[in-house]
Amino acid sequence: MSAERGAYTVESLAKGLRILALFSERRSQLRLTEIAGALDIPMPTAFRLVATLVGEGYLERLPDGALRPSAAVLTLGFAALRGLDLVQSSALILRELAESTKQTVNLGVLSHDQVVYVARLQSDSSLVTANITVGSTLPAFCTSMGKVMLAYASDADLAGRLASGSFAGSWGPNAVTSLAALRTQLERVRSDGFAVQDEEVAGGLRSIAGPVRGDGGRVIAAVNIAVPAVSFTIDDLRERCCAPLLAACAQISRRMGAPA
Repeated sequence: MSAERGAYTVESLAKGLRILALFSERRSQLRLTEIAGALDIPMPTAFRLVATLVGEGYLERLPDGALRPSAAVLTLGFAALRGLDLVQSSALILRELAESTKQTVNLGVLSHDQVVYVARLQSDSSLVTANITVGSTLPAFCTSMGKVMLAYASDADLAGRLASGSFAGSWGPNAVTSLAALRTQLERVRSDGFAVQDEEVAGGLRSIAGPVRGDGGRVIAAVNIAVPAVSFTIDDLRERCCAPLLAACAQISRRMGAPA
C-alpha cells in the first residue's frame, strides 16, 4: 500500500467499491453472505455497506434476497469510457485490425483484478462472449488482456490485486486456480511479449493479446483478438493474428507517448 493510499483512503468507500467490483458477467447476482465471504468482512459491516449502496441506487434487492447492480452503476463511468484519450487514439487502428483479421477485437484496461472492456469491435463470428459490451468486466487471471497487463505488474502490485477470491467462479476448462499457477503463465507472457487464452474464460473461446504502453513504457492497456476455438488452433492464432496484433499495439503505444 502506498503512503498516499494509507493516509487518505476512506476505508468504507473502498469497501463499497470492492462490493461493486465483485459483480461480473458470471456473477450478476450475489447474496449478502457471499459478499461478506468474498471481501472477508463481518456480516454486520457487509449489511451496512450493502444497505448504503441500495439506498444510493447502485444495488437493488431481488425478491429472493439476492443483490445485483442497478442501471445507475453504468452512469458512473460508461460515458467516460467512450471519451478516454486511449479509446479515441486507438479507434482507427482497432478498426483496421478488425477488418484485416475479420475477427473480434477488444481494448481493455485493468481495474483491480478485473479487465474493463473500453472498446469492442465484434466480428460476424459466433463467440461465446457475444454479450460482452463496452463497460463489461471479466477476471484478469483468465483473460488474455488481463494476463498481459498482470505480467508487467510488480510482485507487490500483483499480490495486492489478486487473492483467493479472484479465482472464484465457474470459468473455462483450462483456467488456472491459483496465483502460483498464474505466475508461471505470466513468466511466459513476459518472455513472448504477448498472452494467449486457450478456453480459459469459457469453452470454445481463444484469444491473443498484446500490451499497450504509455509514457515511460509502462503498460497501460491491452488489445486482444478473440476467435472461436472451433476455427482456430493455438498455433493458428499465433501464426495468423500475433504479428498484426503486436503491430497495432505498437501503433497505439506510440500515440500514447511510449518510447519508440
